[in-house]
Formats: sequence, C-alpha cells, structure tokens
Amino acid sequence: MSQTTTFSVDGMTCAHCVHHVTTELTAIPGVRDVSIELVNGGSSPVTVVSDEPLTDAAIAAAIDEAGYALTPKGSLL
Repeated sequence: MSQTTTFSVDGMTCAHCVHHVTTELTAIPGVRDVSIELVNGGSSPVTVVSDEPLTDAAIAAAIDEAGYALTPKGSLL
C-alpha cells in the first residue's frame, strides 16, 4: 500500500535545485516517486509517494543533505 506525503521546501530556485532534492528523496528506502512544483522565491510544494511510511526525520535529513530547508511545520501544505 502506498503512502503520499506532501510538504514544502524553501530555497529552491531552478531545475538543478529540484534535481538535488529529488535525488536525495529517492534515496530514502521505499520512495518510488517525487513530484516538485518549483516556486521561485518561495516555498515549493513537494509530494512523495512511498511504499513504506516516511518519518519526518528521514525527510528532513534528505532535504538538509540536498542543501535546502523544510518550510516550518505551521506552513506545510
């Protein structure tokens, strides 16, 4: 059974940024699809489809490894 998780990431400004975030997220075990709607200069919505439950810590670590930041919890989609 798949799980869909949506959150926002700050700091992405181009396709290269999207590529880095996508690469880090797809490295998480169980992730099978990542979709990012780039919002230049704002928080970009990110949707992850996984075969396993994702922890907030795993998501945050992947975003941090890519060099970006999760939008604060109160601003999540």
